[in-house]
Amino acid sequence: MMKIGVLTSGGDAPGMNAAIRAVVRKGLSEGLTVFGIRRGYAGLVAGDIARLDAGSVADTIHRGGTILRTARSPEFMTSAGFQSALAVLRDKQIEGLVVIGGDGSLQGAQKLYEHGVLTVGIPGTIDNDIPGTEECLGFDTAVNTAVEAMDRIRDTATSHERTFVVEVMGRNSGQLAVAAGIAAGAESILVPEVPLPLEEICARLKRGQERGKLYSIIVVAEGVGSGVAIGEYVANCSGLDTRVTVLGHVQRGGTPSARDRMLASRMGALAVELIKDKRGGLMVGVRAGAVVPMSITEALQSGPNFKHDLYKLAAILAQ
Repeated sequence: MMKIGVLTSGGDAPGMNAAIRAVVRKGLSEGLTVFGIRRGYAGLVAGDIARLDAGSVADTIHRGGTILRTARSPEFMTSAGFQSALAVLRDKQIEGLVVIGGDGSLQGAQKLYEHGVLTVGIPGTIDNDIPGTEECLGFDTAVNTAVEAMDRIRDTATSHERTFVVEVMGRNSGQLAVAAGIAAGAESILVPEVPLPLEEICARLKRGQERGKLYSIIVVAEGVGSGVAIGEYVANCSGLDTRVTVLGHVQRGGTPSARDRMLASRMGALAVELIKDKRGGLMVGVRAGAVVPMSITEALQSGPNFKHDLYKLAAILAQ
């Protein structure tokens, strides 16, 4: 009977539990033995592993975070730590491993594959910054969370005739900022991929004020810089009553959207099928709306996936 493992690594993302659930139940349906590895690669190095059955993942599809928990693991990156991880897998006779996480997690999966482990990665990050896939697990939920927050902010912004600067997450990617900004009707969006002088932001605010606009929302991706500092600059250069909201980690938690639950279920099931077919070194991604396997190495090296067309559309719609 083939044995496989599943772990979540790096930052958590809504939908990770749904993916774990899919891996476990699809694996069991294929006659495999499934192990859950707690705390990501740190748990793999330490041998923190438990066998999972169908009941282990009951009542989890709607839960945010990860029931397996997650952690960063500098030790896994060392030669001694990596060898310990391999030894744990050999001792448990685990042939295949599903890794759910961001780019660092996928790089770890590729390294394990190069040492004989059948690894399949599931891109799970609200930043949506994994090249090679159109969408990452957790992105849709994070966008909806940010939009809901900005809808509420718009109410108070209108009431007080204020300008709000809203800082969203995304690490070095502006994908979350663009998607949330368009959906929330933001007047300006600042992202790392497209330099936008703050003087232009102030000019836009003044033009809006001249045509009678009572409020404005400016979305700032965290990769651009501090939302607080940008808010201070905007207040000084425009003279407008300006407030700053940093959404922070609220974007990473919460109930996953139906879209993320579906995506997680499809990705988890395909990951198991690939390992059962003795195929590894792969990532399960989205291309043209389909969930398909692709080389981890090629996926990570395929270049930035920032959607410049959406950014241009945001500027047009904000006029």
